[in-house]
Amino acid sequence: MKLMRITLLTLMVALAFFSLAHAQSDEPLAIVMTADGTIMPAMLEYFKRGITTAEQRNAEVLVIQLNTPGGGVETMLEMIQVMRASTVPVVVYVSPKDAIAGSAGALITMAGHASAMAPKTAIGAASPINSSGTDIESTLETKIKEILKAKARALVEERGPEAVKLADAMIDEAIAVTAKEALDAKLIDFISDDTEDLLQSLDGFTVQMDDGKRTLNTENIRTENLDISFIEQLLLMLTDPNIAFLLLAIGVQGILIEISSPGGWFAGFIGAVCLTLAVYGMGVLTVNWFGFIFLLIAFVLFILDIKAPTHGALTTAGVASFIVGALVLFNSPGTPQFQRVSVPLVIGMGVFLGLLFFGILLIALRAQHRPIQTGSESLLGKTGSARTAVDAAGQVQVESELWSAEKSAESESIGKGDLIEVVEVRGLRLIVKKK
Repeated sequence: MKLMRITLLTLMVALAFFSLAHAQSDEPLAIVMTADGTIMPAMLEYFKRGITTAEQRNAEVLVIQLNTPGGGVETMLEMIQVMRASTVPVVVYVSPKDAIAGSAGALITMAGHASAMAPKTAIGAASPINSSGTDIESTLETKIKEILKAKARALVEERGPEAVKLADAMIDEAIAVTAKEALDAKLIDFISDDTEDLLQSLDGFTVQMDDGKRTLNTENIRTENLDISFIEQLLLMLTDPNIAFLLLAIGVQGILIEISSPGGWFAGFIGAVCLTLAVYGMGVLTVNWFGFIFLLIAFVLFILDIKAPTHGALTTAGVASFIVGALVLFNSPGTPQFQRVSVPLVIGMGVFLGLLFFGILLIALRAQHRPIQTGSESLLGKTGSARTAVDAAGQVQVESELWSAEKSAESESIGKGDLIEVVEVRGLRLIVKKK
C-alpha cells in the first residue's frame, strides 16, 4: 500500500512538471540579441546565427538591440538580405540610451520588419565612403548613393513620403536625427524605454512578411538572450584598429628579432601569430597600406642600430618612422572616426619600442667593451704563483689551474713560489713576468 502511494505521488509530480513544461512551451518566445560595435563580418555571422536560432525555436519575434557607428556597405547589404528573408519577424531596437545607428546601422534599422529607438538615441549619417575611408568622388559617388537610396526607399516606402525623404537625406546629406524626429517622420515605429516596454508596444502590432501580414502576440511573452559567442567576439575585437595596431607592432617586432637572432623559435612563433591576426583585422578595416612601408623601415632601423651601433641615431629615426607609418596606415584623411587608431597609443608604443631597442643597444655596446671573460685570452693581466723555477720553461698556477709557462725577455728571474703576471698567451703556454 505504501509503495502504491509513493508511485502515485511520483506520477503526479511528473505530470505536474510535464504540464508546466508544456504550458511554458506554448508561451510566445522572443529571442533578444545585442549587436554592439562596428558592422563587420563577425557581426554578420552573429545575425545569421540569431535568425537561424529564432526560426528553429519558432520564436514569435527576434529583437536586435543595435548600437553601431556603422561599417562596410557589402556587409550591411548582406545583413539586410538575411533579415528580410527571415520567417521570424525581426525588430531592430536602437538601444540603450545614448546609442546610435550610424551609417550602415541606419539602413539596418530601416530593414527591420519593425523598428524602435530608445530615448536620447540617434540615427543617420549614412553617406557612403570608399574602401580607403575617403569620400567617393563624382560618378562613382552618384552611382553608389543612388543604389543605397533605392535600397532605402524599398525598405521604407510603405512608411510614407516623410520617411522616404528622411532616408534620402541621410544618404545624400549625411544628416542624423533623434529618436523623436525619426518617429515623427514615421521612419521608426516606437520609442521604447527598454526591451520590456518594446515588447508591450509590439503586442497586436502588424508587420509585413514575405508570406503576408502578421499580427504579433507578445502578451506574457518570455525572453531569451542570445549572446555573441567567444569566436564572434574575438573576430569582432580583431577589427578594432587599436587591437590590430598592437598585434601588428608585436608581430613585426617578433619576426625581426627572430631574423636578427636565429636559433630560437618563441619570438618568431609569437610574431607569426600576431601578424596573422593583425592581417585579418586590417583586411576588414579601411587602411592605407602605404603606411606599412614606414613600419617596416622603422623595424629595420632598430635592427641596424643593434648590428652597427650609431649611438641611438637610427633608433630615433626608427621611432619617428614607426609613428608616421602607424598614423598613415590607420588615420589617413577621410577614415571614419570609429576606424581610427588612438594617437596617444601610437606615440606611446613608438616611445616604448625606441626605449626597448635603445636598451638592447646599450647592452650590445657594453658587451663589446667588456674584457674577455672566458678562454685563455681572459688570463691576460692575471696574477698567480710559480710552482717551479721559470726560465725557458716551467709551471705556474693561475686561478687554480696549472699552466706551462715561459719567462718574458723583460722579466727578472723567476724562482719557485714567486708571484707572476701573465703578459701574453701563446697557444697553451703563458708568457709571464715576475710581479
